[in-house]
Amino acid sequence: QVHLVESGGGLVQPGGSLTLACAASGFTFNNADMTWLRQAPGKALERIADILSGGGSLYYVDSVKGRFTVSRDNAKNMVYLQMKDLKPEDTAVYYCAKDPTVIGGRRLGGSWGQGTQVTVSA
Repeated sequence: QVHLVESGGGLVQPGGSLTLACAASGFTFNNADMTWLRQAPGKALERIADILSGGGSLYYVDSVKGRFTVSRDNAKNMVYLQMKDLKPEDTAVYYCAKDPTVIGGRRLGGSWGQGTQVTVSA
């Protein structure tokens, strides 16, 4: 059974940095591409970054390019999202997921963690 647990969220001031972590278990992690998504209050789910099983990044949404970096440690079954120069509009619940299906901004499939809250505010 796939199990994903995010951690590292919190309150940070604009311009600050935060690193999220996702611990994975229940599947062959080093064969799986992984995805980070987020959902801001009252808004649709947004796919923000993908990382390939071997560690290459596949996708970043334009709004985070140059500020967020996705990485993974296959020896530890961990995925990370390093976030810098955070903005109030980055405030959201952040999820890591395996094979996520999002249609119309709604979660319709895949394996997801419980999410971790990131709040960017002065």
